[in-house]
Amino acid sequence: MNAGERRGPEYPEVTLAVIAGGRGERLGGVAKGLLEVEGRTVLERVLGLGRLFGDMLLVANEPGPYKRFNLRTVEDVVRGRGAPGGVHAALVGASTEWVLAVACDMPFIAEAAVRVLLEARGPEVDAVCFTVGGREEPLLALYRRALSGEWGETLKTEEPSLRALLSRCRTKRLEEETLRAVDAELRSVVSVNTPEDLARHGASLPPYIPSPSGRGSG
Repeated sequence: MNAGERRGPEYPEVTLAVIAGGRGERLGGVAKGLLEVEGRTVLERVLGLGRLFGDMLLVANEPGPYKRFNLRTVEDVVRGRGAPGGVHAALVGASTEWVLAVACDMPFIAEAAVRVLLEARGPEVDAVCFTVGGREEPLLALYRRALSGEWGETLKTEEPSLRALLSRCRTKRLEEETLRAVDAELRSVVSVNTPEDLARHGASLPPYIPSPSGRGSG
């Protein structure tokens, strides 16, 4: 069977998990996944990768702004731990062996970059990430679901960063040049967090912004 005749997802053993994160306080409290780039929300752009995978889910403690996307949604199991708590929730909520965790504010993730991560997996590896500027990029990274138990216990008693958690498991770090080979400008790891980012990357606020008293996403 050739690629054109393939049925079903290419990577059925992987879940795409979008980490909604908190409200974009520097953007007026908007849910960052609803920012628009080239006529589509950032979340829609990320979900375009979903056809590759066996499952998709959204991590959001307050999923209201994303309701129209009809995504399976999970909440943090260990509250108050930020992005590490979000990735942990994805691992707990996934039914596949691997989870591709991506932030909801990254509009330019290249499929080729994702494939590089996927191809770097192995039996001796629990996580795969790129390094850019000498630092890991943990919100465009692959995690083995089996990490959920150990990480959950750690999060109950500590407040580690994702980079600290990566340092405690069998992480395969791919050099910046590996990402540049498929994404010369490193756009895959661009996130939109500030008004300056909006201007720099051609993004715009959605047609409405939650009121100051409203509740944002995750």
